[in-house]
Amino acid sequence: MPIIEKSSIKFLKTIVKNNNREWFNENKEVFQTANQNMKDFMAAIENEMNKIDIIEKAKLFRIYRDVRFSKDKTPYNGHFSMSFSREGAFRRGGYYLKIKPNETMIGGGFWRPESKDLKLIRSHIATDSSPLRKILKSKKFKDMFGQLDGDLLQKAPRGYEPDHKDIDLLKYKSFVVMRTFKDSEVTSPDFLKNVIGTFKNVRPFFDYMSDILTHDLDGVPLYK
Repeated sequence: MPIIEKSSIKFLKTIVKNNNREWFNENKEVFQTANQNMKDFMAAIENEMNKIDIIEKAKLFRIYRDVRFSKDKTPYNGHFSMSFSREGAFRRGGYYLKIKPNETMIGGGFWRPESKDLKLIRSHIATDSSPLRKILKSKKFKDMFGQLDGDLLQKAPRGYEPDHKDIDLLKYKSFVVMRTFKDSEVTSPDFLKNVIGTFKNVRPFFDYMSDILTHDLDGVPLYK
């Protein structure tokens, strides 16, 4: 069973301290070994996830940073990250894994959905928030994720009163869930099982969001 090697975590710790092209070029083979470790682990996740979902695309993000519009000109990320997109219009939501020393995160959701999707989400919540609240209050959800995460508006969104009974949910601009892991957990033989278990417990949230994003308020499908 593939694991995240301790050497991969060590590489990430080292590149944070040596974030320059000269060091990277001198240690290219170390990077390539760590990068291959991530590819192998990603393939294992995709294989396991296809037993419980349908993954359309698995993507390992490049370690090279786009610094064109950033004040931070360091050329490399201090983490590896990968995403898993679900197949088809009726399967919404994406799974995400970021491997970072002492800050590894597993999660998924809807990061700043486009305006028409955000409007539809809010309309469904304002009409009946009980299905979503039931998911968020469930013991499994609270034990694993704590609460819904994502950036929030400071004020009520346009079209909704500040005292709306569901204003706490309507203020969300992103709808994501996440949990974090220590390095010792990440390099454990059980980490793949923990990743799959986490993604599996995201599904009730994804199923709800997929339903409201693919149907109007009368339950009529928006896609064929």
